[in-house]
Amino acid sequence: MKKLIIALLSILTINAWAQKETVKILTSAPCVDMLCCKEKIEEEMQFTRGVTAVDLEIETGILTVSFKTKKTDIDKLRQVISSIGYNADDVKGNKKAHDKLPSCCQHLEFKEEE
Repeated sequence: MKKLIIALLSILTINAWAQKETVKILTSAPCVDMLCCKEKIEEEMQFTRGVTAVDLEIETGILTVSFKTKKTDIDKLRQVISSIGYNADDVKGNKKAHDKLPSCCQHLEFKEEE
């Protein structure tokens, strides 16, 4: 029993020392129906390795992401957002993924390029 308690405390201590970072990423999520976009982005990001918290600010399109630095980095997070179909800072959204989004979640910028 004593060994189990020591092992459990060791695991908890290691997790407490894991470095975390929080970043803000500007997305191209449109303001037409932000609740739909908010749910889509937040749900996808929650399944991203290392992500511990996600919040898309409806008014600004800014995504706040907390993550473990040993598991991922900001460039990988931007790529995930791009693969969903949205721009992430200076990383362009994937056009095919964008076109599969519901029309309320599509950004005018992509529609103009067609």
